[in-house]
Amino acid sequence: MIRQRSSVRSRGSSSTTISDPREKVKDCCRKFVAFMCTQVGVGGLIVAYALVGAASFMSIETQEPNPLIEHVVTLRRNCAAELWDVTEQLNLFNSSIWHYEADLVLKRYQDDFAEAIRRGYDGRSPEEVWNFPAALMFCLAVFTMIGYGNMVPRTAWGKGATVIYATFGIPLYILYFMNMGKVLASTFKWLYTWFHECSHRSDEDGGLALEEGPGGLAPRKRIIVPTTACLWVITIYIATGTIMFAEWEKWTYLDSAYFCVTSLCKIGIGDLVPGANILDSQSGKPTKLVINFVYMLLGMGLVAMCYILMREEVRIKMQEIKEDTRLCLEDLSAKFAKCCGTKDSQYYD
Repeated sequence: MIRQRSSVRSRGSSSTTISDPREKVKDCCRKFVAFMCTQVGVGGLIVAYALVGAASFMSIETQEPNPLIEHVVTLRRNCAAELWDVTEQLNLFNSSIWHYEADLVLKRYQDDFAEAIRRGYDGRSPEEVWNFPAALMFCLAVFTMIGYGNMVPRTAWGKGATVIYATFGIPLYILYFMNMGKVLASTFKWLYTWFHECSHRSDEDGGLALEEGPGGLAPRKRIIVPTTACLWVITIYIATGTIMFAEWEKWTYLDSAYFCVTSLCKIGIGDLVPGANILDSQSGKPTKLVINFVYMLLGMGLVAMCYILMREEVRIKMQEIKEDTRLCLEDLSAKFAKCCGTKDSQYYD
């Protein structure tokens, strides 16, 4: 009876713990964290992080007007007013003095306008600069550490948000980089193995199939993806981006290849950025930045894939070199011992 009561109590306690709302919340949190640590979860998390960052930077940077725009408008008005005054005073009486004074006014306006350009004026309002695709591209440049530099936060809140965004975004990107590389590496290795088996199926009942030995079935031959295959994948991907950006941006093929390589290598010089000119922002064609965002994320995953596959091949090659070196040394030591042994036997004889 006591055992039955204790068992009933234990069942009742376990049921109460399972039905406890706090335990359900903890269990859901554990499952959510476990899912976010998977490849799909990390990929979704990095995309969501970029979307939230783009919306945040849009809201921060478009709240305050750009003072350089008002400054340039004032310069233009002052220049026009000064030219009108010079025209009223000197145009009818002395043409040479009018030309001289007008040149001075235009030269002063030119210097002030060049100074405004050096300070970041490009003729666009904050709404035109910080549209959603451009802000998305800015977030990509921050947490991937590319740093194009064509877009920079202007406000103090924007600069502070960039520091915080990079602090949490860079570790998240590194996690995505490694997980995406593992997924693509395993997928590409499976495809390469499948094609390799199909191409050697005619050799000795499939070539790579299980072979019967004296002890039964022999282990299956291990297939390593060669470095050349990885280089071909990266070359084709860069060539695709080269053609795509050359057609869109009217760049030369050399400039397009230069942009793809510097971006995938995370150099980020920033002299060439797709969709970042004034005409694209004013004509409402920012789709190029979104496609560039996808191209960069997928391309960096391919770089991680090639790194993992090439590292595996290098490790196996080093093991083979180590084994060959050991066998060579054993062979040399055996020959040396044999040679010394024959000389000693001749000496004693």
